[in-house]
Amino acid sequence: MPEFPSTPLREPPPPGVTRLFLVRHGSTAANERRPFVLQGSEIDGPLTDLGRLQSRSVAAALREFRVQAVYASSLRRAVETAEFIAEPHGLSVLPVRDLRECSVGRWEGKSWDQIRETDPTGHEHFFADPVERTHPGGESYGDVLRRVQPALQQILERHAGENVVVVAHNLVNRVYLAGFVGIDLKHARKLRQMNCCINLLH
Repeated sequence: MPEFPSTPLREPPPPGVTRLFLVRHGSTAANERRPFVLQGSEIDGPLTDLGRLQSRSVAAALREFRVQAVYASSLRRAVETAEFIAEPHGLSVLPVRDLRECSVGRWEGKSWDQIRETDPTGHEHFFADPVERTHPGGESYGDVLRRVQPALQQILERHAGENVVVVAHNLVNRVYLAGFVGIDLKHARKLRQMNCCINLLH
């Protein structure tokens, strides 16, 4: 898989270009559990102390930009992160339900080790084609892209030529980025998304 080098946030875009700052939400209790457990659209917990610290840091990093709008998934962890980012700009967070995290169905709150042990057939079936095969009782990567892409396109059209922040989720961001840079959706998991990372797209 090709490497995609980082670009400094301060690099100016061409005049009139729309800039999308796509951010993953701050850390939650589920993110901090070890072993890691899946946190889809059903777990809707708040940020932890670490998550709030991360959110303040990303807000500070984006403070210098003239941000015209801040959107977020309607899940609590994304909205709370977005509120930190929006406050210095005097903006309100605009929640968008279609930006919610991928539904992982019956695997919600389980670690990959638990899933492999209790549902080996489902695990094998899903990873044979995660683009079209769903998490048991949930969504596939393709399902996620089909709802997220139009939602983000609407936002970008509404804010043409502006700076807009969108706070979403691990798999939502990975799937959208895979589509944006034109790599096979089955490789979306290889695009790492740490809590409160910033992806600058223009």
